[in-house]
Amino acid sequence: MSLKEFKQIAVDEVKQREEEGYDVTEVSENLLKIDIRTISELKVFLEELERCPLKPSFPYKEPSNLHEIIAERPRKLERMGIKLSDEELFDRIYGGWLGRCAGCLLGKPVEGLTKEQIETWLNIAGEYPLKDYFPPIHNFPEDAPRWLRDRLSYIEDMFRRTKMGVLRGQISCMARDDDIDYTIINLHILENYGLNFTTMNVGETWLHLLPYLQVYTAERAAYRNLVNGLQPPETATYMNPYREWIGAQIRADTWGYVAPGDPELAAELAYKDASLSHVKNGIYGEMFVSAMISAAFATVNIEEVIEIGLSAIPKKSRLTEAIKNVMEWSKQFSDWRDTWNKINEKYGQYHFVHTINNAALVVMGLLYSGGDYEKGITISVMGGWDTDCNGATVGSILGVMLGAEKLPKKWIEPLNDRLRSFVIGYDNSRISDLAKRTFQVAKNLLKKHIYC
Repeated sequence: MSLKEFKQIAVDEVKQREEEGYDVTEVSENLLKIDIRTISELKVFLEELERCPLKPSFPYKEPSNLHEIIAERPRKLERMGIKLSDEELFDRIYGGWLGRCAGCLLGKPVEGLTKEQIETWLNIAGEYPLKDYFPPIHNFPEDAPRWLRDRLSYIEDMFRRTKMGVLRGQISCMARDDDIDYTIINLHILENYGLNFTTMNVGETWLHLLPYLQVYTAERAAYRNLVNGLQPPETATYMNPYREWIGAQIRADTWGYVAPGDPELAAELAYKDASLSHVKNGIYGEMFVSAMISAAFATVNIEEVIEIGLSAIPKKSRLTEAIKNVMEWSKQFSDWRDTWNKINEKYGQYHFVHTINNAALVVMGLLYSGGDYEKGITISVMGGWDTDCNGATVGSILGVMLGAEKLPKKWIEPLNDRLRSFVIGYDNSRISDLAKRTFQVAKNLLKKHIYC
């Protein structure tokens, strides 16, 4: 790692420990006085941080061990009755894949932008509120902000070099995105290891199929730790201040697709995946989403889906508190922007790719969608932050609820049933083929009477 990376890990670790409820005041002050230049100096600093005490006033209980997570749940997760023919089950799984791809692609051009920046783009294009894939802008007004010119220039350059378009009129497939890479990876894991895969099996699959430079934040830290000989759960904690960021939450979908109506199984599979790179709320984000996707096969009641997701995670966690707040705010305000203001006020201090603030936007998008796919993905993306991840998650849940046949063609047809991927052996896959393979895994579980 570079000197710059050493310093960034130190700064990010201080913030992470503080968010976890530790009193880092003294160590944080020391960081301003020292100049970390070597890995040895960084290790000494991190060891000092680990000795910081938990604040007595910290009101949350957030374990990272599965048995302790289960003990802290608000209630027992129950299997849900589903009566779907093979054709219906495939349609729902295919709907999840398509819904995820389209939602991800919608948010991809504006990833990392704020709500205000997204509104600026759309207002300049004369297309606010969002109702379609993001438009290119060919004639900028004189007062157009520099960041918008730079973002569109970057997107156009990428399109010329890769032929993977992300703007309206340029889309011919699902452009490569890590959100989709992990959905593919997890299908590969199930096909090769079955339900009894281990967290280390996940790590080994990453090393074989994913290029290091195409994984980010917590995943890159875990990948580095694997290469250096560490094993889970240490892969998630050693020099990894990103262990509660969104990386695990975006890996949730396959587990829900193959466990229709069984949120307990979906959440346990998600746990084995998440614990390679995450702890606490980072793990909960993946368990929460996988359980919601599983529930979406059995009910179209969005509040019920969210409640089932909450039943998979500790009741006294920061994530649970955030989701419950969003549910309450959605009942108070008819306009999603009012709820967004409350989310930003309460959780805007988190990094733009943190689990908690982005999960709040996912729930906001679901609640204000009313079950409408377009409303769900556009509202979640217009909220800003990790837009491609949030659009993908909302699109996946609503896609499962509705099924492929009921998804609006204007969102699905531009994909041409094809996706690009950096997962070795999967580039230019047909989305329908991946859905068929996912269906087969789910069907095999049904044959083994896992579901009743």
